[in-house]
Amino acid sequence: MNRPGGNIIIITFFLPLCFLLAGGGGGKWELLHENIGIVAMHMQLLRNDRVVIYDRTDFGLSNLSLPAGKCRFDPNDRVLPVDCSAHSVEYDVASNSLRPLTVTTDVWCSSGSVAPNGALVQTGGYNDGDHVVRVFRPCEDGECDWEEMGGGLVQRRWYATNHILPDGRLIVIGGRRAFSYEFYPKAETGDHAYSLRFLVQTNDRYEENNLYPFVFLNVDGNLFVFANNRAILLDYSRNVVLRTFPEMPDGHPRCYPSTGSGVVLPLKNTSSTAATLTAEVLVCGGAPRGAYLNAQNGKFLGALNTCGRIRITDPNPQWEMESMPMARLMGDMVTLPNGEILIINGAASGSAGWEFGRDPVLNPVLYRPDQPVGARFMVLNPSRIPRMYHSTAILIRDGRVLVGGSNVHEAYNFTNVMFPTELRLEAFSPPYLDPTLANKRPVIISPAPNSQFEYGKRFSVRFKLAGGAVNKNLVTVTMVAPSFNTHSFSMNQRLLLLDSLGVKPIGKNGYQIDAVMPGSGSLAPSGYYLLFVVNQDIPSEGIWIHIH
Repeated sequence: MNRPGGNIIIITFFLPLCFLLAGGGGGKWELLHENIGIVAMHMQLLRNDRVVIYDRTDFGLSNLSLPAGKCRFDPNDRVLPVDCSAHSVEYDVASNSLRPLTVTTDVWCSSGSVAPNGALVQTGGYNDGDHVVRVFRPCEDGECDWEEMGGGLVQRRWYATNHILPDGRLIVIGGRRAFSYEFYPKAETGDHAYSLRFLVQTNDRYEENNLYPFVFLNVDGNLFVFANNRAILLDYSRNVVLRTFPEMPDGHPRCYPSTGSGVVLPLKNTSSTAATLTAEVLVCGGAPRGAYLNAQNGKFLGALNTCGRIRITDPNPQWEMESMPMARLMGDMVTLPNGEILIINGAASGSAGWEFGRDPVLNPVLYRPDQPVGARFMVLNPSRIPRMYHSTAILIRDGRVLVGGSNVHEAYNFTNVMFPTELRLEAFSPPYLDPTLANKRPVIISPAPNSQFEYGKRFSVRFKLAGGAVNKNLVTVTMVAPSFNTHSFSMNQRLLLLDSLGVKPIGKNGYQIDAVMPGSGSLAPSGYYLLFVVNQDIPSEGIWIHIH
């Protein structure tokens, strides 16, 4: 077995000087649960601070039983036709407790989004689940569970990507042998799937490399779709490709099974018109072309150490390439409340897929997009737990990052394997949560949680600061969409830096900042967001708000 500790020593010792190494403020790891019963293969935070987690139903028995009398009956299941164990759980962040949920059709390698009403809409999966739409409506009484609707999808969706649209609908793009997209809910009876030739063009004959495409809502309401090593701007309402972007300069694939990750960088000046707004996409890591085939033959190629950044609103957009402190595939990119990007989890060689990853990368890396090239990366403190294939990471309301998963086998294997099935759940506290910074951390007083806001409207946030005086030019308001994370991609993830109209003192250690809500659903689709006050890059705890 490879020794992760040895890898970390080599990597950090030979880092170029332009990469900053974390000291005591390099983040903190906390073990939340030794055993949550299932693999955290998919995760979604909901508006009541509960996290829905699920893996797949045809793994065999999980380590968590369903409530008495509940079982899954599937005569076609190759492992267990009758299964009375859970394959989904609800995790309560506040109480650090778990509740088993019942899902009866196979959700393996599926996708999801949070609808404007706050419900998780989950689509597709494997076998009997590949055409199914499932809804989980958050509740406070512990009675809510999955609602499953067979035939909700026109085509089989396995390894597809979802995104919420400005009109509140969900678009489902791609999947294995599905070179198309469709919508949910359907506009009318007979609403069909729409062919997308781009997915055919980016489908590698041997490795595919276009599964779980990276999809982002552009500021003009169209979709940036990245697959393999290429991208387009799609007008989904007319099924027209408006623009073809340059191929990434190194030519390597970044989507499953090469499995890098991608984010849209923080959106600024969000009360402006679309014509004056800019949007940038960052794609990092992955495995070189041929890595999947080589891994099948026992040869594990080194992961990519590059990121590509492109301003997709430019008239002539070009990729700007950067080098990460360490190579990484199967990493997760999490947008933090202060606009920095956390790159976490993954491996240094091999590929995504069963048994194909090697050399865990235990150190998270911070990417600071507003810093100059060469000063954007910071290496943070390592975890002790390898997070390989089928790992996840999401932001939660208090600013920590919830980390779980890792299952590189086709079953629950806990012994006699290189990387045992991982049921532990951790939280990573980024550097801004260091206790020495507590007096600079804002505490939001108002508005009240779950307040309603309208597009383009001015509003006020009152907050306190234990440390007293603030630099008014270093206080901002951000809002973050909760993302659906699986297979190293966070669907619907976006952060908006709201236009500020100034900060003024209110009473002892109190302040008020006036800001403006985003101007349209093309910037922030209707729904629930986490609102933060950020002082000198140190965010408050978030509060849930709803925009419409």
